[in-house]
Amino acid sequence: MADPDEHAAACAQAFAARHLAARLGLIPAARGADALAAAGWEGPLNYEQDTAKISAVVRSWEDRFGVRVVAAGFATLHLSVAWPPTRPQDALLLAAEHAAFCPDVLGYAGHPPTLAAYAERLVGAESWDFWWD
Repeated sequence: MADPDEHAAACAQAFAARHLAARLGLIPAARGADALAAAGWEGPLNYEQDTAKISAVVRSWEDRFGVRVVAAGFATLHLSVAWPPTRPQDALLLAAEHAAFCPDVLGYAGHPPTLAAYAERLVGAESWDFWWD
């Protein structure tokens, strides 16, 4: 199993190389998930106005999948995933979580229109990207 922090560092370097205008923000928080609420991030404002709920979901993923927050934008969230699902049935359950967390993962911005098709992308995926319209 990959070390979540080392994997996040590699993902952050790759993210920065693709997004040259990205800037570093340091938030005093014990965990990346907690930094979202501490910073007052409002990315999913059109769907959820309580960032603490978003942080709670990301915190669960930190524990279960070795997720780390790599970047948060105006309406985007980019996570590294050290321990992605390896079995299709586990990916399907996770896909349902993703769809509840961010409905735009289904059928928008190049995402597959069905839960099953989206789940296929999650098997072995080393990063997850969310965008709220």
